[in-house]
Amino acid sequence: GLIILVAAIDGNTGALLSGPDIVSRGFVYVRESEDLMDHAREVVELALDGCLDKGITDWSKIKAAVKDALSDYVWKRTKRSPMILPIIMEA
Repeated sequence: GLIILVAAIDGNTGALLSGPDIVSRGFVYVRESEDLMDHAREVVELALDGCLDKGITDWSKIKAAVKDALSDYVWKRTKRSPMILPIIMEA
């Protein structure tokens, strides 16, 4: 399975402009996925906020933090580890 995560961040302030939008492909059943995806979005937002609070502006570090947080969450909920592809755009 694959989870794609898309977020847009203000390049100057680091503020979240849009997203995170999470799309899963061949990973979860729709019946369970809505709740899972809502919580996944919160997990990602917390990870992004955590990076911003620490003043982390390095994109690769932000992507890694988001990926790790989401991966942990999905594993705890589903005992599966899909590939996670974070796409963070600077606006």
